[in-house]
This record gives sequence, C-alpha cells and structure tokens, in this order.
Amino acid sequence: MSEAPKDRPQIHIDGLGVRYGEFVALSGISLDVVEGEFVCLIGPSGCGKTTLLNAIAGFVAATEGVLKVDDRPVSGPGPDRGMVFQEYGLFPWFTVKQNVQYGPRLKGVRGAALRALSDRYLGLVQLRDFGDRYPNQLSGGMRQRVAIARALANQPSILLLDEPFGALDAMTRDLLQDELVKIWEAERRTCVFVTHSIAEAVYLADRIVVMGTRPGQIRDVIRNAMPRPRDRASDKFFDVYRAADGVLRNVISQAALHEAEN
Repeated sequence: MSEAPKDRPQIHIDGLGVRYGEFVALSGISLDVVEGEFVCLIGPSGCGKTTLLNAIAGFVAATEGVLKVDDRPVSGPGPDRGMVFQEYGLFPWFTVKQNVQYGPRLKGVRGAALRALSDRYLGLVQLRDFGDRYPNQLSGGMRQRVAIARALANQPSILLLDEPFGALDAMTRDLLQDELVKIWEAERRTCVFVTHSIAEAVYLADRIVVMGTRPGQIRDVIRNAMPRPRDRASDKFFDVYRAADGVLRNVISQAALHEAEN
C-alpha cells in the first residue's frame, strides 16, 4: 500500500467503523487526504464507498475510530464540505441561477455579491448563458454542471462527489470529467470522488483507494503520478488502469470465495 503524502492531512481517518445494528458497513478505515488532493474511491457494490463519503460529509455517524476535518472531529454536516449526488437534487421551481445562489443566500449574501458569485461558478461550468433556464430545460449533463456549481458556490474547502456522472452517456461523462479537472485545477479544492469506473478514477485521481466488502475496508491505495492533462489512450494510463483492475479483481474474487464458503 502506498504512503499518504507527508503534508498535514485535511481529512484524517483512523480506525473508522460504521455499524447499523449487527451489520458492519465499515471497519478499520484509515486514510489521510491532504489539502488540494483528488482522491477516488472504487470498489464493488456494497463495499461502503458511499457510506465512507457520507461519514466524511457528516450524514453518517462513526461508531468507532477517529474522523477529523481540519483537525476538528466531524459531528455533522458543515459548510466546509460540499456534496454532489448522482441525482442532481436541483430545485425544479428555481432557475439555474437561483439554484446556484440558494446556499450563499442562506448565509446572508445579497445583491451584487450574490450575482457575482453565481456568475463566477456558472462561468466555471460554462453555463453562464443558461442562468434563467429551469432544470427541466437542461440536459442531464448540464443539470450535473449546475449541481457542481451550486456546491462550489457555498465555497467549501472539500468537495464530495458520489458517482455524479454515473447516469450519463459515455461521451457526456468524458466531457464532464474534463470539465471537473479544469474546475479542480482552477479552484484546488480537496475532492473525494466515488465511482464504479476504473477508467474514471485513473483519469481523475491523484490516489485511487480500492475498497473491499464484508466488512467495507480499504484493500489498497494506488498512487497515480501521471501528469495532467491525461491521455486516456496512453500506455501510462493503461499501466495505472491495470494496477487498479488487478487489485479490484482480487477483491471481487475473495468476496466470491467467501460467499461460496458460507
């Protein structure tokens, strides 16, 4: 397993466990994520990727271990962490601009400052000309861009993304991966991204965290040193892909063997 960076971690997880009654969703999770890092979580269904993301977000309480963000224990959701879901979650009765302005407005931002904030982040996701549209007037990819802009407009230091491109077609998914990398390079916010796609993880991540099931645990962490922009057809890309694929296949084989024995 590769070492975490030497810098002080912005997210510190040590021996984290999450239980629902007798069911152990996560056990012994230890991971440090430094400021500005892009980390992807991959693994088979049921390995606890989303549970771990929700624990970092403060939606799920840890039953054991340590979970800190900026040296403070996570006790619930907070404005320092923004969440982007697969389902978009936009308010259909609000325009695109109103959706993006919703969080800052709740914080008391008004007038020119509010307009500047929404203009900045709609520009960042290339939707400035669509501010007066409603979500049902947009494609799925455009709605997901709005969801990202809305999360960023709250100006969190950490962006948590739960399979945000999973429901999109392959071409749109690739385009939005490109856009997300550009946004990340411009903003340098810490990103933790859940995906089922190895290729997506290889394209996006500085480190790929491979998780296994029963209980949900980290099985390996693969450092991805490829420079950006990354070429999806390059030999280096496939080298990292094969490394992640090999670990994941081993995880799935072990899970199948365990199931057969029981």
